[in-house]
Amino acid sequence: MGEGLASFQNRMRAIPEAVREGVKPSLIRGADMVADAMRSLAAVDEGDMRASIQVTGPLENTPPYSQPGGSGFVPENMAAVTVGNSNVRYPHLVEYGTTHSPAKPFFWPGFRLTRKKALTAIKAGMSRAIRKAGK
Repeated sequence: MGEGLASFQNRMRAIPEAVREGVKPSLIRGADMVADAMRSLAAVDEGDMRASIQVTGPLENTPPYSQPGGSGFVPENMAAVTVGNSNVRYPHLVEYGTTHSPAKPFFWPGFRLTRKKALTAIKAGMSRAIRKAGK
């Protein structure tokens, strides 16, 4: 497993800085597509939970108490979509339900519905950035 990680890190270091910078807007756009789908699938039309669905860009920290996984650092060449914050700490209960309330999934269905479209947009952005850096 260590060799795989080292190989990946070497490949990432070989990507020119211009390409890494050029792909950031596409990463954010792709994550925004996913976040929009999640918002549209949320159980309510407005409110704190729906408003807490947030895109975090590369080299930024996700909000405290966000789902999935709480606060964390988003590595370079990645974007994250989270739901929840220090005031909204219940999205997982809505997503998975409780013994007193049925599940009303929005997070993972939103991700699954838009994953291919977001990946296509990100790959197109990568191709543009590579072509631009090659000139």
